[in-house]
Amino acid sequence: MEFFTREICVCAHLTQTRDAQRACAEMESSMREEIKKKIEDAEVILVGLGEDFNNTRVLHQDERYLSGKNLLMEAGYHWLVPMWAEYCSSRDGDEQLRQALDKLEKLLEGKNYFIVSVSTQPEIMKKAWKNGNCVMPCGGSWQKQCVMGCEGQIMETTAEDMEKLKAAFEQLWEGKFPEDGIPELGTCKKCGRSMVLNNIYAESYDESGYQEKWKQYTKWLQGTINRRLLILELGVSLQFPTVIRWPFEKVAFYNQKAFLYRVNEKLYQMTKELSDRGTGIEKNAIDWINEL
Repeated sequence: MEFFTREICVCAHLTQTRDAQRACAEMESSMREEIKKKIEDAEVILVGLGEDFNNTRVLHQDERYLSGKNLLMEAGYHWLVPMWAEYCSSRDGDEQLRQALDKLEKLLEGKNYFIVSVSTQPEIMKKAWKNGNCVMPCGGSWQKQCVMGCEGQIMETTAEDMEKLKAAFEQLWEGKFPEDGIPELGTCKKCGRSMVLNNIYAESYDESGYQEKWKQYTKWLQGTINRRLLILELGVSLQFPTVIRWPFEKVAFYNQKAFLYRVNEKLYQMTKELSDRGTGIEKNAIDWINEL
């Protein structure tokens, strides 16, 4: 009799588990439809792309990336870490990242939107965003600057520069610092010092590389006042909170027609002031977009 009672309890537990899973799936499906409806109804959409779009989930499990990053930082090449991340991401597999960006582009098709990204992933910059409405204030690998930050010395990174760096990365991938060191990217025409990649990890980061796009963004933002604004904050950490996280909260707070979705595996919580006009979603942002 005790055996049958135990079996009945197990069956009941399995039934409850299946019911809970079914209810969870239905809830997620309902939320996906709700989000799509909000995208459709929104007059303007503000998108923030965070560190999830550096493919951090994959990279943080890659010992070769972590080892190479440490070697570069120990040697003082902090400015090269973003491109090293790009290289490792492409070797590890960045299909889900590319798929998410394609899906985001499709979701925003026909809408009035702007994208702000603290990611340094060049795949974001390469997308054909409407009116070029994308700013990446942390920079990346597509421009270079004077190591001393000399004014007016930002220029495009050449194909030759990229090939030389990738050749060095081949050795780094094998766990050793390049025998001939890190290749030169040219010299500054003003001071004669070396050029480095133009990103926030450069010791004297020249922020003029993104300023025109930032002006374009602030002008666009002024046009969102008192309009139905949907804010998508995707995979944003607290590493650079003054770029996306805090400003987005401020925009949502003052625009009473705004609604904020905050998608993050850990930092998805909403502020008390936005609890009725925002939703936190505990999920990796790349997965979330791909599942919409």
